[in-house]
Amino acid sequence: MPDPVRVIDVAAPVKVPKTAELVATQLRNQIIRGELREGDALPPESTLMEQFGVSRPTLREAFRVLESEALISVRRGARGGARVHAPNGDVAARYAGLVLQFRGTTLADVYEARKAIELPAIERLARDRPEDALRELEENLTAARTHIDEPTTVIQLQGEFHLVLVRHGGNQTLSMFADMLHHIIALHNQVYVGRWAGTPTERKGAKQGERTHERLVEFLRAGDAVGAAELWSRHIEAVGSFVSRGTEARTVLDLLA
Repeated sequence: MPDPVRVIDVAAPVKVPKTAELVATQLRNQIIRGELREGDALPPESTLMEQFGVSRPTLREAFRVLESEALISVRRGARGGARVHAPNGDVAARYAGLVLQFRGTTLADVYEARKAIELPAIERLARDRPEDALRELEENLTAARTHIDEPTTVIQLQGEFHLVLVRHGGNQTLSMFADMLHHIIALHNQVYVGRWAGTPTERKGAKQGERTHERLVEFLRAGDAVGAAELWSRHIEAVGSFVSRGTEARTVLDLLA
């Protein structure tokens, strides 16, 4: 007959959530489910205290948790209060940036990850040719051509072109990762533009990038997945190398420091 199992062998300490965490969880769930929308004002503190049966310090601790997640912002004073913000990738991007700094991640590694995310999206776009995606890419091209001699604007538009590709690529998880990388690459671009804006090197890079974006849309419209993927793979490698030559930053830590 097998030995009986002792409670000590299977039990583990149970962490009881603090009351503030429970309040934050309820409010967070309402935001995620869309019951509380962007810009909505939360009820007054006195109403929430009564609703949840908690003290003012407990409620404010819950607010601090949600503020740290960028789900609400709180203004103090007679006209203050808490307002709701829809979840976005900014908080995740900032935290990812810290992790990448800590690990000594190179910018070349970031661009390699960008390629790994964008190539499957491009292949899908070439196969399906969704008109809304192609139209949005062409609108981006038009705006970039209009602002081709404005370094800050054109490099921002070219960055958004990358996001459009992944946003329409059919995978929301990869789209969120693309947003995180975009946050880091956008900072890198700011450093580059700050140093080289208006120079022949910068103008040449902007125009070459825009021609490549135009060719990509041509490949996508033609349904040429192989040509589009080959073009975009070379483009991302070239952009990462080109922009990195323009700064001393070699790692994410160099960049964000």
